[in-house]
Amino acid sequence: MKLAIIADTHLPRGARRLPDECLRRLAATDLILHAGDFCTVAVLKELESLAPVVGVIGNNDEPELAALLPERRVVEVEGVRIGMVHDGGRRFGRNGRLVRLFPECAAVVYAHSHLAELAREGRVWIVNPGSPTERRRSPARSMVEAVAKRGEFRAQLVTFGP
Repeated sequence: MKLAIIADTHLPRGARRLPDECLRRLAATDLILHAGDFCTVAVLKELESLAPVVGVIGNNDEPELAALLPERRVVEVEGVRIGMVHDGGRRFGRNGRLVRLFPECAAVVYAHSHLAELAREGRVWIVNPGSPTERRRSPARSMVEAVAKRGEFRAQLVTFGP
């Protein structure tokens, strides 16, 4: 199953929008994982028009989203358990904390920092897709594409330029 992993979209805000390439990739996926900071229910609905969405609440999301989304969750796709949370906490010790927070997961998706990360903590993938709309200190706007198949998980970073 093809997964698109995004977070920190922070929409709508001014003239900001998802890059065309991001929209194309989202529409071509089987499932969108969003690690929070959609900001509005309308953004969730817009993404759901492209592909099914599984998400968690972020610190900038409106209260109506809190009624729809949990703070953390585990989703199982093709035999791969994926933990999701918006804020992974302070940088020091983060990856180990995330692994402990989501035991028995092959991957943990977090966000909040806008800094993309694809790393391994032992056998667990640690995934922060960055932001496709607001790069802040990151060199580029980004998302992650992943494949979950027969218990295996593979991921790659996709960037959209500054």
